[in-house]
Amino acid sequence: MSKIIAIGTALPPHRHRQSDILEFMLDMYRPPQADVGKIRRLYANCGIESRYSAISDYSVSPGGYSFYPNRPDTASFPDLETRMQWYHRHATRLSVQAIRKCLSRTGDLNGVTCLITVSCTGMSAPGLDISLIKQLGLPLTIQHTSVNYMGCYAAIHALKLADAICRADRHSRVLIVCTELCTLHFQQEYSLDHIASSLLFADGAAATLVTGDDCPEKGLHLSRFYSEIALDGEDHMTWELSGKGFLMHLGRLIPQLVRENMDPLLQRALKKAAIGRERITRWAIHPGGKKILQNVQQSLDLDEGQLAPSYKVLRNYGNMSSPTILFVLKEIMENLNGSQEKVFAAAFGPGLTLETLILETT
Repeated sequence: MSKIIAIGTALPPHRHRQSDILEFMLDMYRPPQADVGKIRRLYANCGIESRYSAISDYSVSPGGYSFYPNRPDTASFPDLETRMQWYHRHATRLSVQAIRKCLSRTGDLNGVTCLITVSCTGMSAPGLDISLIKQLGLPLTIQHTSVNYMGCYAAIHALKLADAICRADRHSRVLIVCTELCTLHFQQEYSLDHIASSLLFADGAAATLVTGDDCPEKGLHLSRFYSEIALDGEDHMTWELSGKGFLMHLGRLIPQLVRENMDPLLQRALKKAAIGRERITRWAIHPGGKKILQNVQQSLDLDEGQLAPSYKVLRNYGNMSSPTILFVLKEIMENLNGSQEKVFAAAFGPGLTLETLILETT
């Protein structure tokens, strides 16, 4: 088996209150007056208090923007090339911060045998993996791979890769870093899709170190993975490249689809693992949004306290895409009481892909 022995997180420098982001959005979108009250209610009831961004503009007064044009009617809105330039400028730095925090307790980089980078908000070749190898001074012979463009469930997919590597070589030490700069992709046009994405998404990074059982450090064993694709949700969650940046589509039926699929998914995952539900002591659910958590809570008959780590991450950071589930797992790891515990983790993304993982204390 393999195990997570450490998780480190990092945030960009600009913390924005949700109320300030709302005023920025209203200034940029200039929505019809009839829609303003509805948008204000959406922000007030979304369960998010603050989000972080590599961009300062979301909480400064108009006229002081550094990334977006200072006149919303201008044609010089950032194109894809500009957004990728900002990604390359900030993603490596944020990744390094998360990695340093991850390794602060478990030792230096010398023992790392494999690097897996995860991102869906910036792409290039050579990419973030090569940039980190250079920045961190990792061996030029290190194994490295990238998980790109999978969205919010990608961290679990990366953990699945790390588990396979560690099972093949019990001396492996696999470093995963998930880094997303979602806020680079704010779109100027007023639409329901753009309202939804500008309400939820944020920037952040999380790194985790996965080792084989030979490592003496305690951690969370990666016990069982299980995933499904709900094709009836294929068109309801999409993430597409365009000359104006990456375009997000979040259908209104996503929370309903998650609710309908979540309990059957849990039952099949537990059956495959030969584990009864009563043995699950903790729940790590990706906080894709308040409605997502509420629907998971309803489907699985959980109380809000059982999803407290997910609600806390959503409240303080918003949805950061792939790093978010690692933020939730970090909350759980820091509050384990030493007894035998089993954690059920789940995240959702385009497809509609549903990834799950059962973790056990060592």
